[in-house]
Amino acid sequence: MRLFVALYPPPEVVTHVGAYADRLRIGQAAADGVNVRRASADNLHVTLAFIGDVDDGRLPDVRDALDRAAQGWRTPSRRRGTRTRRPTRPAEPPGPAELSRPTEWSCPVEPARPAEPVVPEPGAEADPVVSEPVVSEAVAAEAGVVPVVARLRLAGGGRFGRGRFTVLWVGLDGDVDALALVSDAVRTELRRARVPYDRRPLRPHLTLARPGERLTRAAVNADLVELAGYVGPWWPLAEMVLMRSHPGPRPTYDRLGSWPL
Repeated sequence: MRLFVALYPPPEVVTHVGAYADRLRIGQAAADGVNVRRASADNLHVTLAFIGDVDDGRLPDVRDALDRAAQGWRTPSRRRGTRTRRPTRPAEPPGPAELSRPTEWSCPVEPARPAEPVVPEPGAEADPVVSEPVVSEAVAAEAGVVPVVARLRLAGGGRFGRGRFTVLWVGLDGDVDALALVSDAVRTELRRARVPYDRRPLRPHLTLARPGERLTRAAVNADLVELAGYVGPWWPLAEMVLMRSHPGPRPTYDRLGSWPL
């Protein structure tokens, strides 16, 4: 079976980015009957770890690894993240056709400018700079504090490949460092369980369509300009999901389990 661990945005986020994609050339082409291989709304996801093909008998090992990863994320001693608002540049999703191709980027979103430093009055002490820790709701409830929930949003976008390998994606913004910590925990436990997985660094993204050569270069470039300015609604980092994929012209996915974060 072919497995991966993913983050699925909530329905309102999917609706928002879907409506935006409808207005792009990929959306107009799909409406006109052109097969631009748009990802279906219920399959829009952000991959945290791609496991690939494993024997059916190893599924319990994968589940146990995800149990430990989720528990580790909810344990206070494992909370090492700090909140960020830095967009990421995703790498290409795994696949034999894509592995040898160069990757091309558009600019996701313009990073926020650093705040002006505050100069204290003469004789006064400057306030210390404090990083705001990311705390899961479960941990916060145990500690009796108000949680600072990790938040994400879809923002910016770009293209993988050229010609018949063209893929359009949208990037992520927000607490991506917290997302990376979850991915690291998953990969660490998979490694301890001796479950092979794709070891390329995490570059979070959400694939919108695989138009290939079914769109003109001008249409693809126009969509890249539009995607670079996209900003979606915030949502909390709340759950990771184990999925089984069935590749093909119209890939399908089975949900095998979920773990709260």
